Amino acid sequence: MNLLELSEQEIIRRNSMEQLRQMGIEPYPAAEYVTNAFSKEIKENFKDDAEPRPVSIAGRIMSRRIMGKASFMELQDSEGRIQVYISRDDICPEENKDLYNVVFKKLLDIGDFVGIKGFVFRTQMGEISVHAQELTVLSKSLKPLPVVKYKDGVAYDGFNDAELRYRQRYVDLVVNDGVKDIFMKRAKVIKTMRTALDEAGYTEVETPILQSIPGGASARPFITHHNSLDIGLYLRIATELYLKRLIVGGFEGVYEIGKNFRNEGMDRTHNPEFTCMELYVQYKDYNWMMSFTEQLLERICIAVNGTSESTVDGKTISFKAPYRRLPILDAIKEKTGYDLNGKSEDEIRSICKELKLEIDDTMGKGKLIDEIFGEFCEGTFIQPTFIIDYPVEMSPLTKMHRSKPGLTERFELMVNGKELANAYSELNDPIDQEERFKEQLRLSEKGDDEAMFIDQDFLRALQFGMPPTSGIGIGIDRLVMLMTGQTTIQEVLLFPQMRPEKTAKKDAADKYVALGIDEAWVPALQKAGYITVDMLADVNPNKLRQELCEMNKKYKLELQNPTAEEVEAWIAKVVK
Repeated sequence: MNLLELSEQEIIRRNSMEQLRQMGIEPYPAAEYVTNAFSKEIKENFKDDAEPRPVSIAGRIMSRRIMGKASFMELQDSEGRIQVYISRDDICPEENKDLYNVVFKKLLDIGDFVGIKGFVFRTQMGEISVHAQELTVLSKSLKPLPVVKYKDGVAYDGFNDAELRYRQRYVDLVVNDGVKDIFMKRAKVIKTMRTALDEAGYTEVETPILQSIPGGASARPFITHHNSLDIGLYLRIATELYLKRLIVGGFEGVYEIGKNFRNEGMDRTHNPEFTCMELYVQYKDYNWMMSFTEQLLERICIAVNGTSESTVDGKTISFKAPYRRLPILDAIKEKTGYDLNGKSEDEIRSICKELKLEIDDTMGKGKLIDEIFGEFCEGTFIQPTFIIDYPVEMSPLTKMHRSKPGLTERFELMVNGKELANAYSELNDPIDQEERFKEQLRLSEKGDDEAMFIDQDFLRALQFGMPPTSGIGIGIDRLVMLMTGQTTIQEVLLFPQMRPEKTAKKDAADKYVALGIDEAWVPALQKAGYITVDMLADVNPNKLRQELCEMNKKYKLELQNPTAEEVEAWIAKVVK
């Protein structure tokens, strides 16, 4: 590793690592370190009148207060933080005191992992702590953690740049209180959902992620290639069509919790890969599914938050069943004053223009209605609301409504102004389904790159007979946002998709060499901030020479220091 690529703190830590090895202490030991307690549990179970409890704990050093022969440090484990009291003579009972005087005081840093064996006690200040009797180095951190300080629950010097937090989630989880709790709640959401579905008697399955036809939704897919078969493949946009094949095959109910992928934009509520739960149950309809869904979400909210309410962006949202049920065309009429019942595509296109919506010729009737709803209605539904009875043009996989011509038995669940779930009485008429697919093909030929593909194998499966079925897809990421009070999807994804990191563009070495500079000096010049030769223009030659000489000494480059005349000649050759 070139020292010029490291910060001063990183160089110090690497030197500490080498010093530990010279003392016979391996900074990355292989042996198991046996623990028997965690910080949270220690504090919860402590009793002042009990015998001192021996414990073995391990974690990161998060702060230190060194005071001569005795010190305090804060140790962070997987459950929280606890104070540790370190006495020189306790951890160094023999004559050699290097473990305290050298290792603990000089060679260990914030972020290092250590193991502590000792006993639990309460300090004179009243803080439950561990009195260390043994200290073991478990892992040396070579990069310094940002130090976030807390006072009265308020964070200071926070690691709060959103882009850095999402790129370096491993740092975010360590230093920012509450971040890990979001992902523990996410795990609780999924666990509770899986338990409820299992208790209902439904079977969890896995279906292909690589698909020859991306079906089950209207979305732009990611495209890849299988070299051995020499065929194009797609990352799935939904699990729907494979799960329905399993209903054809005789399962009572099947569900899958997994990743879907859509090659679309990113914003506060969209990520190109996202987690979805899809459930299909035979002999049910969308009315049954609405009741099942509201009971499921109420149960999840209580499991995660201890109540059926959650607060998001200052708004209290109640997941207590039942939820309002509102036909989509009624919602549009309610919010815009336009009644779209019985309107043709051309009439609806004219209404879109009157509403000043941006539309184009590739949009069919379903897309036009979706644009109106999205612009004027969707964001207004804060409390859980089932928007029901969608026009057939918006629902190519949905059964026709039993009593309302031109509509389908479909609902979307809106919460806090966004879609959380989408469900149908599933279309099981293979002839009707084929016609719907052909209509999607016509839209595709008009330029709609989100129109559905025709899946001939799925049509063949339907021809063998699929029982009456209801299905639903629930967005797990959005559900977690609602349950944890987050307003951006990136906060509930451990590793959200990010744009490539921006790096400052540096000139190649040959540009410096053209000025007469030895190539060996180029890394030092760029470390000093002169990442392009243009930046050398008008630099004071004496200042530049002094910088280079200091770096030569500091980083032990063992280069021949340039003369003042040489530096002046470099600068003189820079084209201004």
